Amino acid sequence: MSCKCNDNHSSCVCEVLRAIQDLQDAADRDDCRGCKDCLTEPLGDLAGVRDIADTRVFTLTLKDGSPFFAFFKSKDSDHGHCDACVSIFFRVEEVFDNCCARLRVLKPIKDHRAVNLAEGSGIDLCKVCEVEDFEKTFSCITVDLNCFCAVQCIKDIDLDICD
Repeated sequence: MSCKCNDNHSSCVCEVLRAIQDLQDAADRDDCRGCKDCLTEPLGDLAGVRDIADTRVFTLTLKDGSPFFAFFKSKDSDHGHCDACVSIFFRVEEVFDNCCARLRVLKPIKDHRAVNLAEGSGIDLCKVCEVEDFEKTFSCITVDLNCFCAVQCIKDIDLDICD
């Protein structure tokens, strides 16, 4: 994927997120089983038997190669307890204008607890590998998709998102 500005071509990250949004918008609880293509097939678990899904979890990579992260407010955070509040995992809510997007920040989970991905001013990549599941948050961020170099689909899940 090219990370250079090019006025003649649209951003591939933008196009991928538009495709993911279309898949999420068209999610059908009775979709076929066994499809394997990240961008063209209905939502469901790409690794095996397909579960019901309404969300394709993904990450974004910045032009310097580092993972993009955002903050979220945990609904069950305790005021004297340092709760994880940083994530690199997102759900696309809307792609609009000239490749801007509203993303929902997803809480990374392991053993039913939030995984703290933060390390100093960056992300602890070893902790990223510990993530087993995701929870929706009510934190969203608006981004310019032209600022990213790559998008990686992680997993299809059901977050019980109401439109």
